[in-house]
Amino acid sequence: MTAAPSYAHDLFTDQVLSDPYEHYRAVRDLGPVVWLDAHQMYAVARYAEARAILADPGTYCSGQGVALNDAANALAAGRNTLMTDGKLHEHLRRVLIRNLTPRALRAVDDGIQQAASKLVATLVAQGSFDAVADLATALPLTVVPDLVGWPADARDHLLEWASATFDLLGPLNERAKCAAPLSQAMMAFADETAATGNLLPGSIGAGVIEAARRGELEPERVAPLIVGYLAPSLDTTISAIGSAVWLLASNPDQWAALRADPALVPNAFNETLRLESPLRAFSRVTTAATRAGDTDIPAGARVVVLYAAANRDQRQFPRPDDFDITRGNAGDHLGFGWGVHSCAGQGLARMEAHALLTALAEQVERIDLAGPVTAALNNLINARASVPVTVTPALQG
Repeated sequence: MTAAPSYAHDLFTDQVLSDPYEHYRAVRDLGPVVWLDAHQMYAVARYAEARAILADPGTYCSGQGVALNDAANALAAGRNTLMTDGKLHEHLRRVLIRNLTPRALRAVDDGIQQAASKLVATLVAQGSFDAVADLATALPLTVVPDLVGWPADARDHLLEWASATFDLLGPLNERAKCAAPLSQAMMAFADETAATGNLLPGSIGAGVIEAARRGELEPERVAPLIVGYLAPSLDTTISAIGSAVWLLASNPDQWAALRADPALVPNAFNETLRLESPLRAFSRVTTAATRAGDTDIPAGARVVVLYAAANRDQRQFPRPDDFDITRGNAGDHLGFGWGVHSCAGQGLARMEAHALLTALAEQVERIDLAGPVTAALNNLINARASVPVTVTPALQG
């Protein structure tokens, strides 16, 4: 039997969340599985082991919750696609993604591209803007609630609610405790909305309600299923787009390469998801005694999969801390998870990000940082609160 080495530092303090990568490196260097003293659970920070765990839901289950605290898991386990396993998970995901198939998304693709181009044109005319508040937030906050069918007159608190949901899924620190009332408010509103059927016709949410009316879904699952899609589709997408602009502004050679070859947009976005993973971590519970790497893990153990650490593992990605939009294996990242629990909304997220990056490449000659870039501290979402930039318009031929 090989025991796991231990790591003493709390990975969720403000200081660590602001710049976690030295801590992630230290955890990776200790071994394939590490015991986190501050959180009393195992962690996996290396790529090979993380991907293997995500690919084995039978051994590493989600049905006992994926949060890093028992209270959140007790509330949400078994209620949505994120926290279910096996046939139940397959059924819930099938109900959810009926309006998220590639064919369904093609119907909104042109509208997203047009909205992205118009938004970028407006911001370029201003000359200076915040790439988070004015760009990364603006498009998803329009597209995602419409696709979900969220009432148009009830969107003022969506970002606050979504952020709180991810804080609550972290360890039970002060940040999680403060988030609890906000997350509960979002679920209460979703319950009320589902009960009244006040969702836009033809939307994902309306489709879920119709499935419940046909008897395909228990009524109490409707709101958790809708919120389980809505919150991640806002926070992770906003995080990734903001990070992409920050990285491109900070690496002028990469911006020049993207402008010279806009076909690199998908790979540039993948490289962003790798280097600045929107989601820091989720956990799993072992259903039997198992082994990861050379380390034995007992049955019933909670294991934190550190996506953001695995995506910078030098064993998988040469020069892991470099931003390289031509990286050959950038698409191997775990930024949207892996396996059966990979992000259900990643197709839409890619569509939004690709549209904005393409519009920027067409309309902007140069992007420069115009002030301090600040972190948005959240237990599980890695994001920037502000990325002020100035842009030089591209000459139109």
